[in-house]
Amino acid sequence: MTQIFTATRAQGLAALQAFVPAMGRRYANGRNHDHGPGRHKAVSLLSPYIRRRLVTEQEVVAAALAAHGPDGAEKFIEEVIWRGYFKGWLERRPQVWTGYTQGLQADLAALDRDRRLRRDVGRAMDGQTGLACFDAWAAELVETGYLHNHARMWFASIWIFTLELPWRLGADFFYRHLLDGDAASNTLGWRWAAGLHTRGKPYPARADNITTFTGGRFAPRPGDLAEVTQGLEATEPDGLPPVMPLRTITAPRPGQRTALLITDEDCCVEDFDPAALDIRTVATLAASPLRSPLPVAEAVVRFEAAALTDAALRAGAAPEPLQAEHPEVLAKWATAAGATQIATPYITRGPLQDWLAEATPYLTAKGITLTEWRRDWDLAIWPHATAGFFKVKQQIPRILDQMVPA
Repeated sequence: MTQIFTATRAQGLAALQAFVPAMGRRYANGRNHDHGPGRHKAVSLLSPYIRRRLVTEQEVVAAALAAHGPDGAEKFIEEVIWRGYFKGWLERRPQVWTGYTQGLQADLAALDRDRRLRRDVGRAMDGQTGLACFDAWAAELVETGYLHNHARMWFASIWIFTLELPWRLGADFFYRHLLDGDAASNTLGWRWAAGLHTRGKPYPARADNITTFTGGRFAPRPGDLAEVTQGLEATEPDGLPPVMPLRTITAPRPGQRTALLITDEDCCVEDFDPAALDIRTVATLAASPLRSPLPVAEAVVRFEAAALTDAALRAGAAPEPLQAEHPEVLAKWATAAGATQIATPYITRGPLQDWLAEATPYLTAKGITLTEWRRDWDLAIWPHATAGFFKVKQQIPRILDQMVPA
């Protein structure tokens, strides 16, 4: 049952090329069908690579356009841009990430206190609920680190509305196990299923829908699943916080003694021409354990480690391996090399950015500036990610003209 992913750019590019013929009509017609582990042929399985930018969104979209044109590849391109939309949306509403982390802490505290809740959450995560489809998806997630997107939606809906479990505990379960786990897509995907992202429009898991799109592998009875009539907006009536400006960054400065930091937020550091800087030291930063207060799946930790090693090799560096433990570790590493700035690709909203915020006072005390490169792809999408996806969708032709010229 184990799904094999090899965390290198070469393997990601090979997977990309293998899927190019299917990026058009085959994807549009088959993308919603979950055929089960080892049989996910209608979807690309590129998400663990795109998540770390071992393969970039721009490369994937360019390949789809070249093979199928903007009309033929429309659905595939939209799905790629959804990731950028979610990233930008959370960048513009960072309070939502803060609310998630605080709420998760409260839910974990309740889990410690409440034996019944602990039992029910344990059964759900262990695939012991008695609901065949849900239990199979829980097992597939833990064993492979992957779930089909449609299964993720059904799973989240069942967790929230049928099993009536705290949504953040479900999101945390996903985040700890998904090889493509991403703070924005994971948090906002669960909020969307709960009716909190597009408020008042929760996602219902319906028996007929599951039967149809699993090819009859699962056939829950209608009474097995809760009828979803409203989302969680009544229990979480805080509404949406105001849209914030994009975070201001300092770009790396030539002529400064530089420490190059590689994280799994972006494993194509060569795209930023680091050779133009005065690089004194290079480090890889392992940050997967920051995803959750609970243990993160070993498969996720291994995938991150392999991706970081591959990124460093392609950058021609022999890096110092760092762990995201006490945040003072960054200042000590850069200071030892005499660096006055740390250069790294942009860190989006999530646990690593929280950790870097804790590290900043230690850097400042040593006269070290944290600098970041931000990709043009993100800057083309994020200014429009202020409401629903439709606002971004309207801009797709312009984004493609700008970022993937013919």
